[in-house]
Amino acid sequence: MDERTRLRLDVAYDGSGFSGWAAQPTRRTVAGVLVETLDLVLGAGTATGLTVAGRTDAGVHATGQVCHLDLPAAVWREHDGRLLRRLARLLPTDVRVRAMAEVPADFDARFSATFRRYEYRVTDAPWGAEPLRRHEILAWPKPLDLAALNAAAAGLVGEHDFAAYCRRKENATTLREVTRLDWRRDPDGVLVATVQADAFCQAMVRSLVGAMLVAGDGRRPAEWPGSLLARRERSSEVTVAPAHGLTLVAVGYPEDPAEYARRAEATRQLRVPVEG
Repeated sequence: MDERTRLRLDVAYDGSGFSGWAAQPTRRTVAGVLVETLDLVLGAGTATGLTVAGRTDAGVHATGQVCHLDLPAAVWREHDGRLLRRLARLLPTDVRVRAMAEVPADFDARFSATFRRYEYRVTDAPWGAEPLRRHEILAWPKPLDLAALNAAAAGLVGEHDFAAYCRRKENATTLREVTRLDWRRDPDGVLVATVQADAFCQAMVRSLVGAMLVAGDGRRPAEWPGSLLARRERSSEVTVAPAHGLTLVAVGYPEDPAEYARRAEATRQLRVPVEG
């Protein structure tokens, strides 16, 4: 077997025109577009094993997505230093490979990750979202109270069973550790929720946001989102916030590359992380 080189790719995309990350035969997806372009540049099937840190849903954006793939070492030596610019010329403008670097063979973009960080943007301005930002900001029809939003967020931080906020998958746990969840109001008035966890189950981030928003506009008490953690099934009372307000902004990995394999093994034993 030919010697192969593993590469880490840092990817950004506007999710508006994609049916999510994962390749689907009849739909335009980020992975599908990326593989098509790599095949065009390198030859069909040359790049293998494309694996992503977080499989974002349709309409979700990313500025800090991470994936890995494998190339024959000879191909990487031939294209190193030129491949990033060639991809920039051929990829559609709504997806960019921002960086590309050789990593150890035991680096796993999905299982070696220590955290994923998302941001969700909402405006409660009476006129709605600014036209140039309408694809990344949710317009909320009621005034939102920052203190109430942060009070609701505080009840969701920590390790919990988030079954009430997840689309359950067979043989997958809904136990997650949320290490950061808070809101800020930027100078332009846009409210931004930052959500960080070791991993997220499908639709979890947007479900958390949906629950916090109805606390933020006064329709539910600030304690209500946290009270749902006692449930062991998805709550029909939680409305999933629209996808376009959500952006994956960062994925963390161990500082020491020698820890990549150990982290990946520990993650596999705990759960199979499913992003959304």
